[in-house]
Amino acid sequence: MSLIELRNIEFGHSGQHVLQNVSLAIDAGEIVTIVGPNGSGKSTLLRVIIGALKPQKGTVTRRDGLRIGYVPQKLHIDPTLPITVNRFLNLPHAVDTKAAQDALRTAGVAGVGDRQMSELSGGQFQRVLLARAILSKPHVLMLDEATQGLDQPGSAAFYRQIDAVRQDLGCAVLMVSHELHVVMSASDRVICLNGHICCEGTPEVVSAAPAYRELF
Repeated sequence: MSLIELRNIEFGHSGQHVLQNVSLAIDAGEIVTIVGPNGSGKSTLLRVIIGALKPQKGTVTRRDGLRIGYVPQKLHIDPTLPITVNRFLNLPHAVDTKAAQDALRTAGVAGVGDRQMSELSGGQFQRVLLARAILSKPHVLMLDEATQGLDQPGSAAFYRQIDAVRQDLGCAVLMVSHELHVVMSASDRVICLNGHICCEGTPEVVSAAPAYRELF
């Protein structure tokens, strides 16, 4: 059984279709990336998968006991707010100190626990968000354009860290990204979305598909 399975999902608002007849499955251990132009429904699809949005049609099936870790597109913390990385990881519930240290190490930012969140670089900040997402040892790690605002070397390093996390935890990874050049080398499977699934498959298959070339 897949970790997550969507069948014939439809979602819309204000009379506009955002997702139409979307079906997909996420299996253990794979890295799947969703690509598509702005307004194609990528973030909406993630929210449907997580359960934050209820589809108007179709079904979402999650394996019993499924744990999901989520790294948002961006998170604003007031720079005047005095909050350390360790304190941030303990919100809203206290976590074991060793678990927090292990998560920071797995995310590639060991030793930053006592630093202020406002002092972190963009790459360090995103890795702390990653550490928070993996505290629960998720079966599926979801990232919504988590490298937005990072330069190309920073993005590439972050994606390498994601692969290391996948190997360490044995989790599946579901990413939304617009960085096609990086994503193609970092993914096992690519789903091209534009309200519906235009094409999907290995990076090589998708990059050669007419629907993908028409969009990008």
